[in-house]
Amino acid sequence: MFHKEGHKIIFVTFVIVVASFLLVDSFISIYWIRTLVMIALLVLLILILQFFRNPKRNTILNDKQVLSPVDGKVVVIEEVFEKEYFKEKRLQVSVFMSPLNVHVTRYPISGNVIFSKYHPGKYLVAWHPKASEENERTTVVVENDTYGKVLYRQIAGALAKRIVNYAKQNHKATQGADAGFIKFGSRVDLFLPLDTNIKVKLNEKVNGGETIIAEM
Repeated sequence: MFHKEGHKIIFVTFVIVVASFLLVDSFISIYWIRTLVMIALLVLLILILQFFRNPKRNTILNDKQVLSPVDGKVVVIEEVFEKEYFKEKRLQVSVFMSPLNVHVTRYPISGNVIFSKYHPGKYLVAWHPKASEENERTTVVVENDTYGKVLYRQIAGALAKRIVNYAKQNHKATQGADAGFIKFGSRVDLFLPLDTNIKVKLNEKVNGGETIIAEM
């Protein structure tokens, strides 16, 4: 299953690969060069298909837990001052996505979307300390009666040139449901209450919509 954000790119890539195969077969007579070019085209198609895959996730709804919004590796767990919305100290958990990870963004909790804002910006590498404040990004806050307010921020990386955000203010969010997509390498930051019990460790691999990041 592939994400809808990739349908057009997958179709165009498939057409280019098929057309290139026909041209290569007709105009390149040297066998090893022809084979090498065809392999490269197939690898390109496979990488595009892998990037836009959207596997089904077994999300167990629980208002006392925050699930990982994306697939990737935990690269930050620290207490920080969140400047944009809370304007107070929060626990930050950041998940870095390589180009090989699934790039679907999922709602970490169920509740009401009370804040959603897009920020144009730079394209620093996603693990850069200032990426959260200076890169192109979207900030979304979801609130429910059990957990309170959870902020997640989609951050573009050096390769990510488009952030897709489906979360609109006053919309109802369902934990684990599709909340957007980030095209190519990037990261997502979570900002949680200080009394949150963090359930992951640095460098741990997580799955969006399944791995428990924190709980009350």
